[in-house]
Amino acid sequence: MSRNSQERVLVTGAAKRIGRVIAIELARRGFDVAIHYNTSRAEAEQVSRECGGAPVFQADLSSVDEIRRLFRKVKEQFGPLHCLVNNAARFTRMDPLEITEADWDFLHNVNLKGTFFCCQEGARHMRQLGGGRIVNISSLGGIRPWAEHPHYCASKAGLIMLTKALAKALAPEITVNSVAPGVISFNDVDMRAQAMIDATPMRRPGRPEEIADAVYFFLTAPTFITGQILAVDGGLSHK
Repeated sequence: MSRNSQERVLVTGAAKRIGRVIAIELARRGFDVAIHYNTSRAEAEQVSRECGGAPVFQADLSSVDEIRRLFRKVKEQFGPLHCLVNNAARFTRMDPLEITEADWDFLHNVNLKGTFFCCQEGARHMRQLGGGRIVNISSLGGIRPWAEHPHYCASKAGLIMLTKALAKALAPEITVNSVAPGVISFNDVDMRAQAMIDATPMRRPGRPEEIADAVYFFLTAPTFITGQILAVDGGLSHK
């Protein structure tokens, strides 16, 4: 039996891209995985099949009421969580002078507010079990400024500080860490992404499996590791 076979983990935004790979890799490594999605039901059900029939839960994470409903359903149908991976996020590119209040809220309501309330609800599950692990997926954009993404950068920088603050607040029972991806390739690299790849010391984009590896590390690392931000970016954040 795997050492993680009794560890229940919810991965938010797990229907596509990085979230999908994280869920599949954690299931492959013995975790009992639950899949969250908002609108991509067919994709979430496919991920469920790839995870051996993992349960699927829908919620709009921009709504605190929906978040609370989600975690109630997870507890009732799946069981209280040992681990939580906050991957769900929104991303847009805009001229800073064109960003409206609605544009700002569209990102922050999920990337920062939604993640906080997922952490809150997940921590309540974990406290009942005597401890647990939270991993927040932030971004290189929370570490380095991007001129056409100020609202996104602000949300991810906020998530990084939220990770550090919650690591102190939820210790010693619960660890809280963050993985900050750099350029991750899904065969959709445009000229701007290619310029970032060219500037990356490792001279290549990252693979989603490498983000999953970092998540797995935090979910299985010594509990003395908390409040940490791990940039998985080929060294780009240090240039």
